[in-house]
Amino acid sequence: MTSSTIFSGVSPISLPAAATGGGNSPLTLRDMLFFLKMRWHWIVVTTIAFLAIAGIYLLTAEPTFVASTQLVIFPQVSGSEAQRAFAEDAFIEGQLEIARSSDVVGGTVAALGLVHDPEFVDQTPSLQDRAKNWLMGLSSQADIPSQDTAGKGASEAQPRTEEERLQDWATAKLLNMMDIRRIGNSMIIEISAAASNPQKAVDIADTLARQYIQKNIAMKANAARQYSDWLAKFIAEQQRGLADTASALASFTSNPRDQAKLAELQSATDARRTLYESTLNQLTEARQRITYPISDATIVSQATLPLSKARPRSTLIAAFAAVVGLGAGLALAMIRHASDRRLVRPHQISETCGLPFVTVLATSKRIGNGDPARFPAGTDSSRAAYPPIPGMAELSATVVGLRRKRRIVIGVVAVNPGSGTSTIASDLAVLSSVSGAKTLLIDAAAHKSSLSNALAPHSSSGLVDVLDNGDLIQTAALPLTPTLKFLPLGKVDTVTPAIRLSSRRTQLSFAELKKQFDAIFVDISAFSASPDANAIAPELDGVLVVASYGRTSIDDAMRVIDTMRNVGAEILGAIINHAPKSMQS
Repeated sequence: MTSSTIFSGVSPISLPAAATGGGNSPLTLRDMLFFLKMRWHWIVVTTIAFLAIAGIYLLTAEPTFVASTQLVIFPQVSGSEAQRAFAEDAFIEGQLEIARSSDVVGGTVAALGLVHDPEFVDQTPSLQDRAKNWLMGLSSQADIPSQDTAGKGASEAQPRTEEERLQDWATAKLLNMMDIRRIGNSMIIEISAAASNPQKAVDIADTLARQYIQKNIAMKANAARQYSDWLAKFIAEQQRGLADTASALASFTSNPRDQAKLAELQSATDARRTLYESTLNQLTEARQRITYPISDATIVSQATLPLSKARPRSTLIAAFAAVVGLGAGLALAMIRHASDRRLVRPHQISETCGLPFVTVLATSKRIGNGDPARFPAGTDSSRAAYPPIPGMAELSATVVGLRRKRRIVIGVVAVNPGSGTSTIASDLAVLSSVSGAKTLLIDAAAHKSSLSNALAPHSSSGLVDVLDNGDLIQTAALPLTPTLKFLPLGKVDTVTPAIRLSSRRTQLSFAELKKQFDAIFVDISAFSASPDANAIAPELDGVLVVASYGRTSIDDAMRVIDTMRNVGAEILGAIINHAPKSMQS
């Protein structure tokens, strides 16, 4: 960040010097709210993505309509109450299986000509079928050849026509599109059929019911026919037996000698005649059942046109997509939050590095680079030109407190370039001078001298020249206000001024400068861009480390602080710059 930015922000917050204890801090409501505030866009974007996928599916999926026909079953059972209840359940279960039989479904396919309907004979697997096969570990493309291979021997033995193959395919497709169930414990069964067209669904449901009734009638007629054939054979046997007993009775009656024997023959003849007549009556009834069969079921409610689609269920799918998207978004946000090492909260660097204070500054407004209005020359106008900036004023007060502890020469160094050290150093110098303290602002940022370019672009001498001749400090330090002077960088050769100052063999001495100024602020090149910070930091009374909100990683900040401490620098505190105004520390 350059000097073209004005800051506002949150007050500096004193935080513990180091984290105590060995365990993790408990999760608080504040932490959860911060997590939602930081990662809400992950959750929202993921949820919207899932809803978009669901919307695309709802727009492209072919609607399915379901129609239902209801039938009542008349179980032909007898026995005790418990026996009838068991027999009725078994009878109805049997009827349900009959309604699902390939004869009933195949008859429906033939009656409606579904072998010519692309919806039933299209063998290309749908996206839903492919997803189902993928989840089941199957492949519909590999399944069809395997079926052909399995049935190759049978096909060679009994070739099948294309019409038969399409009939079987349509039958199997219809089996997947229909449902038959018993309604509660009643004698009512419901046959449902799904189709892409409402009228087609009605036709299929009604035809399935009629085909089931026809199948039931045909089965009863066939059973009656078999029973009739058996009775016909039995009657023929009875006729022969009756003829034999009648002949024996007639022969004995013409020459009766034993009345007991006569009575026995008469009784046997009557018994055979009675059995014959009874069997003949049963045969007559059986033949009537063949001619006029009665079904065990009848339609009580034909299918009606469905008013709306049954699938896909828009509301359910949208709700499911929203829930899944919300869960996935939360999971992704938690993963991102846990793996995010960027510096976004003060306690991250305070607890880790043991800093006395951490200040958060928020960018509020941009002005032109080097706006001269920020450094008016008049004493009277200076106070009006520098209104207190929220956040920066509190930071300045903290620095004043450090000055009471003889921390006069303070360096400002950023972890990475573009963090706003030049602006922070200049604003601290301005606020210090406004308070009446004699202040010197030094530009030692050889990597990028933003202050010199903005405040003294045409200066003939600077810090580089003062290092060779200490007397030049009087002319090189430019007065910006009666209490504020600025020492520009000057023309840098091979060795930067920061490294030359670390040698302690220059004409410039911070000890001498302290006798002239109450506060000295040094703008230093970013740590990652130049080794100047390590060189000059031990020569200063203290250093303020500047990190950029959401850009600087906590690992980089720790490395910078630890490195400068290792060379003998005193880290006074840290500044998190470019934070959003609404950030809660």
